Amino acid sequence: MKAFISYSHADERYLERLHKHLAMLQREGQIATWYDRDILAGSVLDGTISNELDASDLFLAIVSPDYLASGYCYEKEFERALELQQAGKMRIVPIIAEPSDWLSSPLRQFMALPKDGKPISEWTNANNAFLDVITGLRKLTDVHSQGQLTPSLIATGTTDNFAPRRVKVKRDFDAIERAEFADKTFEVIKDYFASSCEELARASEDLRTRHEMMSPTAFTCTIVNRAKVGNQQASITVHNNKRRGFGDISYVFEAHAASNTSHGSIRVDADEFNLFLIVDGVWSGTQDSTRYSSERAAEWLWNVFVERAGIQYE
Repeated sequence: MKAFISYSHADERYLERLHKHLAMLQREGQIATWYDRDILAGSVLDGTISNELDASDLFLAIVSPDYLASGYCYEKEFERALELQQAGKMRIVPIIAEPSDWLSSPLRQFMALPKDGKPISEWTNANNAFLDVITGLRKLTDVHSQGQLTPSLIATGTTDNFAPRRVKVKRDFDAIERAEFADKTFEVIKDYFASSCEELARASEDLRTRHEMMSPTAFTCTIVNRAKVGNQQASITVHNNKRRGFGDISYVFEAHAASNTSHGSIRVDADEFNLFLIVDGVWSGTQDSTRYSSERAAEWLWNVFVERAGIQYE
């Protein structure tokens, strides 16, 4: 099965990870991939891409805000793939890399990966997200190898892998649901910090980390960066306030800090459809209007924390 990978160059990191996770399918001869890096010097760009598209069975779109904004990826590659799909010659699989307005595009009619269209960037461990993508693609290649993925099925989307458009239903969220969402978020943040501390300690001998539970509703974390003069250090304490005091979840850039102090908070909010999180940065005097999931809030707080120790992620 030949797959054409369509992506924005701003999302090359997702392409690299996808390519590595596809290794077993490629070794088994189940799938062969093509993307624009395979174009030889001196080739006619548009002609080569068009020929490869026409020769492919599968169109994998790595979807992000950059992809949707791309005049070439979306308006040329994807629109040509749509024509081939409607002619029964190609199957389209969106791979959702980052949150974006893809449900407002024709991409919404196709079954997206990872499961439920959850963006890869919102998974605590991106490898789990890519494994989910590969599992979905393996099911597709298995059906293809058995000769069951006929052009008519590809065109109409009537295989078991097809999913209808999502339906959004307005609703209200009670105090229990909000409290449970806050509790879940605290657990996600706690686990994210614990696993990230272990990952950071393995990344460099110059980094020392310590993650410690203070109680069932509080933990503290310290990082020492010995690569910086004077061993630059950062600490944080995170409390699940149970809707008391400083918002639902508060944080202090100190070790073993009491719950009656705060440098900022993460609070539960809701619209007519979803619960989400809002970040209030008391320490910076700002409020972020971005709507965060539990996973994205954990990643945001971790990045703010490690920057205080002189650490950044590429």
